[in-house]
Amino acid sequence: MTIKIGDTIPAAKLTQASAEGPRELSTQDLFSGKTVVLFGVPGAFTPTCSAKHLPGFVQQAAVLKGKGVDTIACMAVNDPFVMKAWGESQGIQDEVLLLADGSAAFTKALGLELDLTARGMGIRCQRFALVAKDGVVSYLGIEEPGAFEVSKAETVLAAL
Repeated sequence: MTIKIGDTIPAAKLTQASAEGPRELSTQDLFSGKTVVLFGVPGAFTPTCSAKHLPGFVQQAAVLKGKGVDTIACMAVNDPFVMKAWGESQGIQDEVLLLADGSAAFTKALGLELDLTARGMGIRCQRFALVAKDGVVSYLGIEEPGAFEVSKAETVLAAL
């Protein structure tokens, strides 16, 4: 079942690259007591994700945080090393937290998996964005295949 507005973010573990190596981050630690924008992409280094989705949130980070957002996080069904390399290639500092959902466990718990096996990419995450306040979803934009409207930074900003 797909997550919806009013639902609580499910418990799961994500992975973040750190100087000491991969570090687990629980969704409870990520969302508890905070306003979080989480957006998901089908994959690091993919065209729309690299040219529009991630850069949009980097460009709007200060404005989003000025509207009360504590954390902006990007998630993909990739490993933390790929997410780190993608962040480096995009010049990401600390504007956006890059999180790996390597086995798609959290993606599946959200009901947002996308089967791209026919394209050689396996199970991935649908393109989406959500806002959660203390772990409860207050905005959710899930894109139709090939679209890029409801999950972009400007749309999320307008929903705050």
